[in-house]
Amino acid sequence: MVDYRLLNYGENVAEARPAVCVGDAILDIQDALADVGNPKSFVATSTLTILEKWDAAEPVLEQIAEKLAGGHAKAKKLASVKLQAPLLYPWAIFNAGSNYSEHQAEMGQQEATDKSVTQPYMFLKSPAHTVIGPDQNIRIPHVTNQVDWEGEFGVVIGRYGRNLTKANARSVVAGYTIFNDLSARDLGARADWPRFRTDWFGHKSFETSGPMGPWIVPAKQIKDPYQCRIETFVNEERKQNALAGEMIFNIEEQIEYISARLTLRPGDLISTGTPSGVGRPKGTFLKPGDTVRIAISGIGELKNPVVAGV
Repeated sequence: MVDYRLLNYGENVAEARPAVCVGDAILDIQDALADVGNPKSFVATSTLTILEKWDAAEPVLEQIAEKLAGGHAKAKKLASVKLQAPLLYPWAIFNAGSNYSEHQAEMGQQEATDKSVTQPYMFLKSPAHTVIGPDQNIRIPHVTNQVDWEGEFGVVIGRYGRNLTKANARSVVAGYTIFNDLSARDLGARADWPRFRTDWFGHKSFETSGPMGPWIVPAKQIKDPYQCRIETFVNEERKQNALAGEMIFNIEEQIEYISARLTLRPGDLISTGTPSGVGRPKGTFLKPGDTVRIAISGIGELKNPVVAGV
């Protein structure tokens, strides 16, 4: 099998089209379907419609990748196209909070991690309002002066699943991507609502606070996601450096927790938490002119410039 990536490309979100990428070449999936018998078992208008029928689509994508690797008349150079976020847009973004011990320590939390009495701590992020793709601007809104980076390992769901267990949890995973769970640290607590501990809406859901990409790597191509290294750079200074395997609650445990409460859907994203090295402990935050780059081994790199927002 030829290794490939699933991505969206186009000058803007409205024009985004799904494509397969092999090396430095991409092939539009809709254009390629005629070469593999134009299957009717799934719709290829977006990555979401492809994920909706992932079991039918995956072998077809593998065929397209084989043809692309051998050379294809309709192939384009990756560098010649503009990438969009690989999910436009996830049905839900489930985020794991406080999921690395060293990150807990740097934030002064020291939360209990005895799994016999502790479950994953999850929150939601608004997909259509927050998600942006590679090289798109992180816009700092006027309501915050403390936007912080959080490089995270993203899990893309490709099958429906309810009441999954740790033993079968990864059966619903289609692939992996990179996510930046940007946080407005100065909006995390509400003095005007003292009985509530944290304002997750203000803290996490502001426009452009969910950079994602550059593509989805199918799960079968990453045999052990816990060996993937997560590194975050701000202006090429490395800030975060950890293995995904250092997370407290692993992928299976997070899927078990979420699916006990609702049905996971193809096109959902689970962002599994950030390691230590965020800006808040040192009072360092993003400012216009900065660039954030997140690299995860086996997946790729996600880079976004920072500008002033409104």
